Amino acid sequence: MSDIPSSAGDRFNELVALMARLRAPGGCPWDQKQTFDTIKPYLLEETYEVLDAVDAKDWPELTEELGDLLLQPVFLAQMAGEAGYFRIEDCLAAINQKLIRRHPHIFGEVVAETADDVKRNWDQIKAEEKAGKGKVIGALLDGISRAQPALAEAAQIASKAAGKGFDWPGIEPVFEKLQEELAELDEARIGGKPAEIEDEFGDILFVMVNLARFLRVDPEQALRKSNAKFRQRFGYIEARLGEMGRPFEDSNLDEMEMLWQEAKIALKSER
Repeated sequence: MSDIPSSAGDRFNELVALMARLRAPGGCPWDQKQTFDTIKPYLLEETYEVLDAVDAKDWPELTEELGDLLLQPVFLAQMAGEAGYFRIEDCLAAINQKLIRRHPHIFGEVVAETADDVKRNWDQIKAEEKAGKGKVIGALLDGISRAQPALAEAAQIASKAAGKGFDWPGIEPVFEKLQEELAELDEARIGGKPAEIEDEFGDILFVMVNLARFLRVDPEQALRKSNAKFRQRFGYIEARLGEMGRPFEDSNLDEMEMLWQEAKIALKSER
């Protein structure tokens, strides 16, 4: 490993070799102990850290986090190779072939003038691939993974259903539906039955996901950004109270609301 890699391919090969060395006899005890199941949480964690860096537009951090994320499939492929399932080369060949196959408007003779045209072609080719592998195509929503954040799952469900015509004719009826669901939640709240309250609250979230679809907003990313914004503003309140030598317990809602508004102005000016 003394030579400095000069290309992306060289650096990728170095990463693969490093991972193999860590898993080999005499390598790292922690890396050797890992299994497919124990690595899964790290894959998810690194994915969200990449998203955090993108949201923050922190390009040096994104550089590092993408490297951390890239390690996860290399780690999984190393274990798969040891078990004789497949190698990382097989993964790379599969994605390269898939990209060529699903972009016939670039690598073939198919015409696709808009992003919607590309998406329709992609979905059709994907369905044909599944049929070719002998996979039974079940219900429309069966292909949507439940092992993902609920907002992301809801967005995919709504999009699939809308693609088959099960949709509102425009955004105005979605707002009307939202008001209807809010009224039903209030009725459930008054009734005091936890199961009904949870059910109605879930319906509101699903309508909001559909509203996001009409507005072309990714609900998962929108909420992540709102979470980050709240963290910043609440942190500002905490810092200002600290400057005044006052804990939260000695403050009141009016004072914290004043500091919240102050935070909105101060943090907005920093952007």
